[in-house]
Amino acid sequence: MSRWKRYLPAGGQDYLMDECYNKLLVQDKLRKLFYLSGYDEVETSLLEYMDVFTGVKASIEQEQMIKLFDSDGRILVLRPDITMSIARIAATKLRTLTLPLRISYIGNVYRNQKTQSGKQSEIAQAGIELLGVSEPEADAEVIATAVMSLIDLNLKEFQIDIGQVEFFKGMIAQAEMGEEWEEEIRTLIDQKNMLELELTLKESKISDQLKNIIYDLPKLYGDSDMLKKAAKMSSNIKCTSAIENIREVYSILKDFGFAKYLTFDLGMVQSFNFYTGIIFRGITSELGYPICGGGRYDRLVNEFGYDIPATGFAIGMKRILMVLERQKNLYNIPNIDVLVAYEKNSRQKAYLMMNELRSDGFRAEAFILSNQETDYYAYAIRKNIPKVIYFNSNGIQKITHINEEVCK
Repeated sequence: MSRWKRYLPAGGQDYLMDECYNKLLVQDKLRKLFYLSGYDEVETSLLEYMDVFTGVKASIEQEQMIKLFDSDGRILVLRPDITMSIARIAATKLRTLTLPLRISYIGNVYRNQKTQSGKQSEIAQAGIELLGVSEPEADAEVIATAVMSLIDLNLKEFQIDIGQVEFFKGMIAQAEMGEEWEEEIRTLIDQKNMLELELTLKESKISDQLKNIIYDLPKLYGDSDMLKKAAKMSSNIKCTSAIENIREVYSILKDFGFAKYLTFDLGMVQSFNFYTGIIFRGITSELGYPICGGGRYDRLVNEFGYDIPATGFAIGMKRILMVLERQKNLYNIPNIDVLVAYEKNSRQKAYLMMNELRSDGFRAEAFILSNQETDYYAYAIRKNIPKVIYFNSNGIQKITHINEEVCK
């Protein structure tokens, strides 16, 4: 036997029966919410040319892409991100449609990454993209949909952290230290690595005042009062515009009744080549990493030749299931309702009966004789099936209700 035949590749994901059942329930709830909110579902190709994900605004490093070649030697990748694929579709196949475009999706993405808790190579996602609107109402709609998603999925406790990448960009532009230094600072701030951030700033040639302001960025976390403090830190037009943008979005979300779910984090500085404004992520106390996230990416679709603004978010299925499990909020697979056993001469009647039961919404299982199992009654007891219908060779039904105490 081949050495690896019995094993799953690192980062792969099997969903067994209970988890798969709950995953489908999660998908159904999200699909219904997205649909009722005006988002039409698409399914993008699992195979893409690598060029789709290698532009200036790419959000995925090439090292994270799982690559293969087509028959002409062109480099393909297993889809590492769905937002980029939707940007391609919007710019090529949907550009004649009336804006805004509201698009939803449910599917897997594939990435090479270090395997650790919450870091699969095969990632099940669901999300929405709102393309063609730059107003704060669009950002608020996407965040509100994320909140409603988590509510509909019965998460007991969660919060949405909201940031604005233009605040960081405005602040860091004053340093004039170059892209490599900016990316290093961005990473340290996003990781809230205060020690390394302090050392890196000390070695830089920027003013002490600006060092102190940048060092305080990871601390800009809290409720709406924090925004007042942030507004006083810089008179830079980008910074002041970013704070005003957050306030506008927050005002809308307050009108929607979602203020209690919201906090603000101006030290949240995800890829600023990809994002261009409001960013956010959903977190819970059960996990040490986000369960959903997204934001505004106004320049992405232009990478494909269609200059329209866009915003959206994605939710991680596996992470949601982990939270629901830890909150003891998963569902058990419903038992089989009826076991149908029959003699060969009554096979047709038995099959018609099972179809009638299934049409009425009952789970009906056929009892199949085998060397291991010949007693349908004992089989029903072991599987906690409450009702047995038996057809004898003359086609006569015998209905037995298994005693519930016996089943236990």
